[in-house]
Amino acid sequence: MSTKKLKPSGEGWVQLIAGIGFVILLIAINIVDPTFYPTMWHLATSGSMDEIAEYIQGFGPMAMVVSMLLDIFVNAVGFLPSIFISTANGLVFGMWPGIIISWLAETIGVVISFYIMRYFLRDTADKLIAKSTVLMKVDDFSGKNGFVVMLFARSLPYFPSGVITALGAISKIKPRDYILANLIGKFPSTALEVAIGTDIVNFQENMGRLGIIVVVAGIVYFILWKVYKNYINKKNAEQEHDPNA
Repeated sequence: MSTKKLKPSGEGWVQLIAGIGFVILLIAINIVDPTFYPTMWHLATSGSMDEIAEYIQGFGPMAMVVSMLLDIFVNAVGFLPSIFISTANGLVFGMWPGIIISWLAETIGVVISFYIMRYFLRDTADKLIAKSTVLMKVDDFSGKNGFVVMLFARSLPYFPSGVITALGAISKIKPRDYILANLIGKFPSTALEVAIGTDIVNFQENMGRLGIIVVVAGIVYFILWKVYKNYINKKNAEQEHDPNA
């Protein structure tokens, strides 16, 4: 009888180390500032952009860092809305700096959330998927086409971020594809959220620009939806005719 012990795979070690590091980081933040988490929760759920903007501005030269931490926290949690913080970033730092800050922070946040969810949910999902031929085909499709699907999903503004992250976590999409799809897809959606949110707050000053942004965005997303739909239909047809699928 073999006495060899099973060792975690390379990916398993990475997940374990990353998980421990994340927990240590959370504890360290609470030790340094016990009010951080209650404050983040209040700001994320209050819906008051003026309050969020005032809080961020109060940190002076460190305002951008604090804003990024707040946005990362909200997106890592997964079920809190980040639109108010994104809009506040546009109001505090200006349109383009606000877009860049929100884009990077949201991308980092959803990647953290993805790894957390996958660590806890993927094994359970595998067991459920194995019991259904249909789910196995869907899961296989997500592995082969996960980048395109995630890219399109992330490019949609105002769509619940946590739902997309959870679907990605239980799918077979590769972490590399998930990260890249989010990095690219998050930019247009975040840019629209910041631009539209900022212009709505300053409606009287930017009414014309807001109208143009909404119309152009509507046309672009309609075209993207048609392209995406054709791509999915083509891949589904190929999978149905593939005897090895």
